[in-house]
Order: sequence, then C-alpha cells, then structure tokens
Amino acid sequence: MKRSIATLIGLKLWLMLVFATLFFSSSAKPVEQVASAAEATPTPALPDKTTRKTSEPFTGDLSIFEDPARDKNLQIDRVMDLLGIAEGRTVADIGAGSGWFTVRAAKRVGKSGQVFAVDINQAFLDHIAQRARSEGFVNIRTVLGKFDDPMLAANLVDAVLILKTYHEIAEPVVLMKKLRLAVRKGGLVGIIDRGGNGEDHGLDAETVMNEMKQAGFKLKGQYDFVKPDRMDYFLIFE
Repeated sequence: MKRSIATLIGLKLWLMLVFATLFFSSSAKPVEQVASAAEATPTPALPDKTTRKTSEPFTGDLSIFEDPARDKNLQIDRVMDLLGIAEGRTVADIGAGSGWFTVRAAKRVGKSGQVFAVDINQAFLDHIAQRARSEGFVNIRTVLGKFDDPMLAANLVDAVLILKTYHEIAEPVVLMKKLRLAVRKGGLVGIIDRGGNGEDHGLDAETVMNEMKQAGFKLKGQYDFVKPDRMDYFLIFE
C-alpha cells in the first residue's frame, strides 16, 4: 500500500513537471514570434508624391535665355565634358525652354548623335522645332512631357541635363523614377539650379540630392563653378 501511494505521488510529480515544461515552452514561443515579426517589419518607404513647394513653370519671353554671356557664366562646355556628351551620344534636355542647351548639345553629338528636347509647353517645343530647322539641325527631336513623366523610351539616352528647371517639377520623385528607366547603363544626369525654397525659382541642393536618392540615383559629383557668384550648383547623378 505504501509503495502504491509513493508511486502515485511520484506519478503526480512527474505529470506536474511535464505540464510545467509544456506550459512554459509554449508561452515562450509567441514572444519569440513577436520579436521576429518586429525585426522583419520594413521601414515605411517615403511617399513618391511631393508635399514641398514648387515654382510655377516659366511661360514668359524665351529671349531671356539667350543672353550672350550665358555660355561663359554657366561654363556649358565644361558641363558637357563632365556629362560625357560627345560625338554620337544621345542626350535629353529636360525643361528645354528656348532650346538654348538643346542646340549646344546637338553641335556636340553631331549627326550621328541625337538630342531630345523635352518640355511641358507645346509652344516652347514649336519654337525649338522652328529653331532646329532654321539653324540646320537634323538631330533634334521635340518631346511633349508631362508634369510627372518625361515621356522618353527606356534605355534611350546617355546623358541628361536639367537646367534651371528642377524647382518647377511638380512631382520630382515620380518623374525621376521614370527618367531613370530612360537612362542607359553608365549614363549621367546633371542638374543645375540655385538655392531656394522651391517656390522662389530655386531649391536647396540637399533637397535635390534626397529626392534623387529616393528615385534610385546615386550622387557622382557636386560643383559650384556654374556661376561666378556661386549661387548656382551643379550636381551629377548616375
């Protein structure tokens, strides 16, 4: 009888030990799972839609872009050197305006190259098309872009210049993501602008760099030679 009682007590202790082991092991699993789930949760992505201020696109007299001193002030030949614009290359001029840069790039790339003048203003594009005809350029194509899309085919261009226009782009990250698809492997994107708050026809370089990074570009170079007063900056992305 004593042996039976001892056996029962031993069995009860063994069962209690088994239940305790199962309880604590099962209760520990959710903690591990919660921790793993927390570690696996990705950092929320920044929205592509911009909330910062932008400037109204220019609609005035195009002759203001044709100042004879502009070549020297912007050192445009040096700009094109850094962007690798040479014979046979394909270039995009985003926010082409009067075509001031378009025709200079067209001279550089020659008849074996091509330049796409992109603007959201059809009247400006008509002006560029007429200018190309009158100045004998057969390697210039005009493209009617959108506020969030440059409307360029994939793997189309070797170099891009956005000259004093970035602050006017209403949806910069969305547009730049689409532009990135149009740039060939090894291609470069240059942005020339001036400091500002977005709505004063300028935008600080730090904001531009952050938005370009968000769009998938990597900063390659940063310069301040494009204006004697150093108010303008020149950024190159790849």
